[in-house]
Amino acid sequence: MSIYASEKLAEIDEQSRKARRSKKWNNFLHMVGNHSVLIALSAIFILPLYLVIVISLMNKGQAETRSLWPHPFVWHNYLEVFTAVPFLKWTLNTLFVSVVGTIGTVVSSVPPAYVLSRLQWKGRQTTFLVILSTMMLPGQVTMIPVYIIFSKLHWIPSFLPLIVPSFFASAFSIFLLRQFFTSIPDEISDAARIDGCSEFKLMMRIIVPLAKPAISAIALFAFLGSWNDFFGPLLYIVENENLWTLGIGLNAFQGLH
Repeated sequence: MSIYASEKLAEIDEQSRKARRSKKWNNFLHMVGNHSVLIALSAIFILPLYLVIVISLMNKGQAETRSLWPHPFVWHNYLEVFTAVPFLKWTLNTLFVSVVGTIGTVVSSVPPAYVLSRLQWKGRQTTFLVILSTMMLPGQVTMIPVYIIFSKLHWIPSFLPLIVPSFFASAFSIFLLRQFFTSIPDEISDAARIDGCSEFKLMMRIIVPLAKPAISAIALFAFLGSWNDFFGPLLYIVENENLWTLGIGLNAFQGLH
């Protein structure tokens, strides 16, 4: 009986070891498959970046061929970018406009969003709908009137037409913040008011810290929109090359080559 039990235990132990080995092997194959897919996808996304870097190290004749490797490396291409054109100045101009415009968008969008979401007053919904309706107005419709206004203010050419409008908020930013502010429980605001907190302190010390994700989102949208803007600088500052941003500068540089 004891011999039979020992054999049975040995058989069970062997089956257990086989099951563990099989599980480890399956896990290994699963890991290899996942990593293979990820490596393949990474290669697909890295390929365009690789081509950009490689072509940037070629001369014009090499770039027109199908070669995937420079022969020889033309390192002075990068030197030419910074010497032939004021690339650094374009970058600083773009950074200035983008940073100041982002600050203006955030500062001017938070108070209206707070008033439209946390305070009860007559006509609140109507005002919100009017603000939203401005999102449906194409920029081409207001382009000429706005240009005339800036021209009469003698702001052209300067950075002011690119910066000042951001300090008057945007319908999209107000909408996004308003929706986030609405999701914050009213009990938090009520408790702060009972403790004697003013509306301004309530907004700055409680609501704004809780809304950091939404504020970060509109700041990112505003920065990227200003950084990638081409038509605005083309319309307002193209006459003064010292004010050019990357959008105009790179377009002109491409035209030279």
